[in-house]
Amino acid sequence: MDEENKTKLSFDDLNLKENLLRGIYSYGFENPSKIQHEAVPKIASGKDIIAQAQSGTGKTGAFTIGALQNLKEDEKNTQTLILSPTHELVHQISEVIRELSNYMDVSIMEVVGGTNVYECRKELEKNPQIIIGTPGRVLDMILKKCLFTDKIKTLIFDEADEILSYGFKDSIYQIVQTIPETTQICLFSATIPDEILDLSTKFMNNPQRILIKKEELTLEGITQFYINIKINDWKFDVLKDLYDTINVSQCIIYINSKNKLMEIYTKLTNENFPVSYIHGELSSVERKEVMENFRSGHSRLLLSTDLLSRGIDVQQLSLVINFDLPKSKETYIHRIGRSGRYGRKGVSINLVTDRDMRYMEEIESFYDTKISEMPQNIQDYLSV
Repeated sequence: MDEENKTKLSFDDLNLKENLLRGIYSYGFENPSKIQHEAVPKIASGKDIIAQAQSGTGKTGAFTIGALQNLKEDEKNTQTLILSPTHELVHQISEVIRELSNYMDVSIMEVVGGTNVYECRKELEKNPQIIIGTPGRVLDMILKKCLFTDKIKTLIFDEADEILSYGFKDSIYQIVQTIPETTQICLFSATIPDEILDLSTKFMNNPQRILIKKEELTLEGITQFYINIKINDWKFDVLKDLYDTINVSQCIIYINSKNKLMEIYTKLTNENFPVSYIHGELSSVERKEVMENFRSGHSRLLLSTDLLSRGIDVQQLSLVINFDLPKSKETYIHRIGRSGRYGRKGVSINLVTDRDMRYMEEIESFYDTKISEMPQNIQDYLSV
């Protein structure tokens, strides 16, 4: 028994600052996850890293703890820049850092689009030590000489595959060109396609790699089902039946297009379902409000486009429904990884038509997983 305890990973073994350690324990972290145990010391050593770990394994904890360990509290300038693809992830990372740094003297700021530029500039004048932002607004503030990058020691990309993908690539290149050559660069992501590795080698200095091979990106703990609906137009009725059958506390329903999402939202609202929605065209304030209402349980069903398929942790979420299968196979793991986080059990239900069956089989073989036809006793799978 003692032998087992010896091998248990502990935050005490990571040589962290006393006040950071206090923050970690008061936040509720008990033991480091594998990615945290491996990545934190590497970040603290100042090395460049490329870290791959599935959604729900504690990536955010890994890079926030690493960044806070590196931070020099007495130096009142911007030392850490964390870039993330969506406002929601920026808010979430910011909340984690604020909690973890409870016993430290650290200034933190969010820099995201869709917010007041004047206020953003005023806040930046205070030289926050840690900036968490989306690439577009961060670059804009750098170019306007409001955000100074000359003292940045650590640059972290969250969801690197997304952030370096087509939409953000130019912004990222420009941002990287403004930071000192000595800046440490850390990439974190659940999937890292080859083109991202190629891209990262162009601007990283001999990065240490913490990689989980694709076949190790497991969907363990998440039971996956499908319902074969002959015709697309019948999906809405099936969705309503599911709600009546399942009586689940909360559920995210993924819909591929914003127009379809709004159509379903209107229909559900007309029938008095406790539903809310989120998509990329909502303002930062609106998105935040929707997420707060969903987390607190005011809305039970959340309709979402793929904006929310990454990194959002809703503690009580046990069910994800794919109203549409995702357009890319890679997105599937991000979506259904919303349920079953940190080893909690989860269920995903895919609504498919005859035309989707072949694509669903491709997803099964891509992840070496099994998606079974939904049984009558679905409620049993959702009981805690």
